[in-house]
Amino acid sequence: MIGAMPTFAAPDGTELAYHVRGEGAPLVVLPGGPMRASAYLGDLGGLAVRRRLVLLDLRGTGDSAVPADPATYRCDRLVDDVEALRAHMGLAHMDLLGHSAGGSLAMLYAARYPERVGRLVLVTATPWALGMPATGADRLAAARLRKGEPWFEEAFSKFEAWATGAGDFDPALAPFFYGRWDEVAREHEARADKQFNDEATDVYGSEGAYDPPATRAALTRLAQPVLVLAGELDGGPRPDLARRAAEVFPNAEFAVQPGAGHYPWLDDPEWFVRRTVAFLDKDGAPLPSAD
Repeated sequence: MIGAMPTFAAPDGTELAYHVRGEGAPLVVLPGGPMRASAYLGDLGGLAVRRRLVLLDLRGTGDSAVPADPATYRCDRLVDDVEALRAHMGLAHMDLLGHSAGGSLAMLYAARYPERVGRLVLVTATPWALGMPATGADRLAAARLRKGEPWFEEAFSKFEAWATGAGDFDPALAPFFYGRWDEVAREHEARADKQFNDEATDVYGSEGAYDPPATRAALTRLAQPVLVLAGELDGGPRPDLARRAAEVFPNAEFAVQPGAGHYPWLDDPEWFVRRTVAFLDKDGAPLPSAD
């Protein structure tokens, strides 16, 4: 089911919204973008059949209010919003999924509140919080894997200019971010422009957002299970970068979804759901959901 849109107050009073999809043990989901409304996540390929998805609209996106202070869009400052959501829901622990840029927010949350994390899932998450950005060379290497696609020749020169900092992002580059440039992917991409807060995007990873040595040190002590899931065709992160991020965690699984790009639940929903559920449900029932 798709529930009504509940809201709660952030520590600074900003009214934040989240969307509930499905039934079962809760899985709190942090969107990427950065600062893209959670609507693009849909039901994560049908994961809502197995888990109650709690999709947070970060401040200034989707149905959440714009904060009085734009500096609060910075990733490290959003950790307080995630903790406020947990408290609002009355969860003693919560399983947490971060997609893309939301993976860095999830890592910062786990570093600051390890006792509040049940299981952590990082989906195609560039590990900025660990000081490990995807490089232009990474993106170009992944893009060249698509050479046989009918759209490749027209789009690659524009992609190369963007990846090397010589050009702006162009809508023609969108196919590189999907494992299959089909009707589902085209419809997903068509909604993207309306889902971003451009001002917030610029602030999210601005100076001071990350302290990689401190975050890395904290996460090397995180006892909770972690799944790092990469897309075989994704350039940000490429599987090798995601694997190196997984090595930071003492109790991590690493998986590469075949043929997937940056949105793996669209490329092969069954594979994505099966692998994610296998991790979340491993070793018995999920952690208690309430104090």
